[in-house]
Amino acid sequence: MDNKSVNVSYEELERQRQYCDAVSQILQSKYHNGKPKAFVHTYGCQGNVSDGERMKGMLESMGYAFTERVEEADLVLYNTCAVREHAEDRIYGNAGALKPLKKQKPDMIIALCGCMMQQPRVEKRIRESFSFIDIVFGTHVIYKLPEILFKALSKGKRVFMTEESEGNIAEGLPVHRDSSFKAWLPIMYGCNNFCSYCIVPYVRGRERSRDFDAVVEEARQLVKAGYKEITLLGQNVNSYNRTLSEEYRFPALLRTINAIEGDFIIRFMTSHPKDCTEELLKAMSECDKVAKHLHLPFQSGNNRVLKAMNRGYTKEKYISLIEKAYELMPELSVTSDVIVGFPGETYEEFLDTLDVMKRVEYTSLFTFIFSLRPGTAAEKLPDPISREEKGIWFKELTDLQQEIAARRTSQMQGRQYRVLVEEKSKTEGVLCGRTEGNIIIEFPGDETDIGNFVTVEVTEALTWILRGKKI
Repeated sequence: MDNKSVNVSYEELERQRQYCDAVSQILQSKYHNGKPKAFVHTYGCQGNVSDGERMKGMLESMGYAFTERVEEADLVLYNTCAVREHAEDRIYGNAGALKPLKKQKPDMIIALCGCMMQQPRVEKRIRESFSFIDIVFGTHVIYKLPEILFKALSKGKRVFMTEESEGNIAEGLPVHRDSSFKAWLPIMYGCNNFCSYCIVPYVRGRERSRDFDAVVEEARQLVKAGYKEITLLGQNVNSYNRTLSEEYRFPALLRTINAIEGDFIIRFMTSHPKDCTEELLKAMSECDKVAKHLHLPFQSGNNRVLKAMNRGYTKEKYISLIEKAYELMPELSVTSDVIVGFPGETYEEFLDTLDVMKRVEYTSLFTFIFSLRPGTAAEKLPDPISREEKGIWFKELTDLQQEIAARRTSQMQGRQYRVLVEEKSKTEGVLCGRTEGNIIIEFPGDETDIGNFVTVEVTEALTWILRGKKI
């Protein structure tokens, strides 16, 4: 998509600012003794979290303060996920639990938004079975939150806005960031891949990239504001500006942000194997601020299953990418996603997945038993293997990964790592951070270190986390 065709116009954004002022006036007249409170909860991926921060930014501009207690809220907003059935079930359950609270506080606004709401079957269910829900809107109209809220507050009627769209980009929205030192920076939205098990292209729209200079300037402002970790986000960051010349594609973006003066680290996700290039791996290896951590989902190790998944690469292609990555970055930490029990997968084909794990030796894996998504191509595939049998395979996979992770972390014993301190641990006097390779490490320390880089020596290596001492 051409940027000019998907960017929300200045006029439309100005119209939303006017709605923002109108909502602010309504709230000032309604809440004389202080600001109304909003409870905002996001489910799902980092892209959703980034969307949530922008919605909180708009709510803040309209006059809302925030609360962590849903009972205190005048506005409850659930930003939903549609990737797996379990996520949808949780959202239905949590939304249903608000019904008694709505009876106690009839003026409270309840809103559901995000990927799950972009599906017609979900919108229909909310309309018919959740009459106490006031607002429902999808992923393509997040920037219209002021208009949506104005209609709900001024007219007192339910508002549904889930229009179909290939997607758009709204620049310049206010952002209420959840952290003062870690920032999400979306560089593109949507997906063109249509993996047969995935609902994302249907709810997020087609691939569209933000302007190169706009992304770099936002990164520059984040560094200026003191952010120590910047994570570039996209459904497939490797496709960033894929229709433009090399000087505007993802490797060039990494190099340009890396050149910004300051002490910070650059991460990115998610990376798709079919578009992962040697130039990207070279850029990672040559940029000192880019974390030597690559999240590269392989999903299955069997070529027939990969073709049925519409992944666009083979096991051999994937292994060759990893070998090149390790050649360029011997200390690289690789993580991945795996689906167990894709429709039609046999046990012998599943063993190919275990073979990839043994050859790559992942730091960690995000592992899932196949979850059918209505509306995807995989919905129509025969699936003769029982959930119980898939559970046995799943345990075999997780047991293997536990062995691999324990072996990898044991090799880190006695070594020193630069760590961004993120928070206090549950243990008194202990802090928690992550290595450049995205491994959690705990160590005794002072709270003043939170948000800063420190050097930590590993004194104990457990399977999934490290323990150490600050140097």
